[in-house]
Amino acid sequence: MADQTRAARAETVIDTDALRHNYAYLSALAAESEAATMAVVKADGYGHGAVEVARVALTAGVTWLGTAAIEEALELRAAGITAPLLCWLYPAEQDFTEAIAADIDLSVSSMAELTRVLAGAGATGRVARIHLKVDTGLSRNGAEPGRWRGLFEAAAKAQADGVLKVIGLWSHLASADEPASTATGQQYQIFLHAYRLAVELGLTPLCHLANSAATLLRDDLHFDLVRVGIAGYGLNPVPGHGGEHLRPAMTFRSSVARVKRVPAGTGVSYGLTWTAPVETSLALVPVGYADGVPRALSGRMDVQINGRRLPVVGRVCMDQIVVDCGEAEVAEGDEVILFGPGDQGEPTAQEWADKIGTIHYEIVTGMYRPRVKRSYRGRG
Repeated sequence: MADQTRAARAETVIDTDALRHNYAYLSALAAESEAATMAVVKADGYGHGAVEVARVALTAGVTWLGTAAIEEALELRAAGITAPLLCWLYPAEQDFTEAIAADIDLSVSSMAELTRVLAGAGATGRVARIHLKVDTGLSRNGAEPGRWRGLFEAAAKAQADGVLKVIGLWSHLASADEPASTATGQQYQIFLHAYRLAVELGLTPLCHLANSAATLLRDDLHFDLVRVGIAGYGLNPVPGHGGEHLRPAMTFRSSVARVKRVPAGTGVSYGLTWTAPVETSLALVPVGYADGVPRALSGRMDVQINGRRLPVVGRVCMDQIVVDCGEAEVAEGDEVILFGPGDQGEPTAQEWADKIGTIHYEIVTGMYRPRVKRSYRGRG
């Protein structure tokens, strides 16, 4: 008899004990370098739930939070989270008034952004808190080296005028997850030049450069603060080079909706790309690419039912997949694990990513979908 309390159409289950373990482990690594730890909870906590992840992280040694969008940061403040919080990516002409009023630190990488931050500070009557971002080689956001002096001087003047405070200086690494790459060392040296210029101009910012991979592999890059993203969720950014203590926190599961016995020669799913070679049992599972199962996994994935890995056959559809159960005992309502930590032999997000040529970041972040329920288990 299936356990009906576990049956779900489409659900991600987040293990808060795993989250707590990961953040405690990563924070301890940073603390060995006398650095603080920021948990990056953008993209709704990489699909794990930003508010819940933030709360867990703040019980496990994390003291800072980070988001990409201001809306994400405001959601955390609305939930009553008061920890230091940095936001760093905005559309052109972003109004910073609401963020400054909510005590959100803002990344500034251009004179135009600095001007708008000062306008927001004036509108609120509050001192804006900023982190100057410099481009050290990633070539995305961040001030180009030729613009550092002008930006730093303007920020230093505004700080002297009492309208803003320069909290940090930061950049982002391009290849820290490739241990053999020389780019990380080059970015480090460029960042040091930016820091020396900031000090020369009278600024005393805390420095942060390390992402998850650098937190694990490069303690020389920890500086004052590390920014932990994917590793906090238990997914290893540097497989084979560290991170073995991380515990994946997300399990994606569903349940069997229908079981049918079919004869040899029966075709399955759109295009009839798979045909049963012998008489077999098929299980219908009500999840598909609208729920985060990549269509590119058609004919290339397994699920776990009752402790057994079984192949998904035929094409992945928008709302459903079909599993070839053979002679395995499978009943309607049985739990189906699409991916999980891998401890019990189930598929993992890393396995999915490897099969379709992407990264596990994309897999778990893609689980933030309207039809997929999210629940939490753990001590709280």
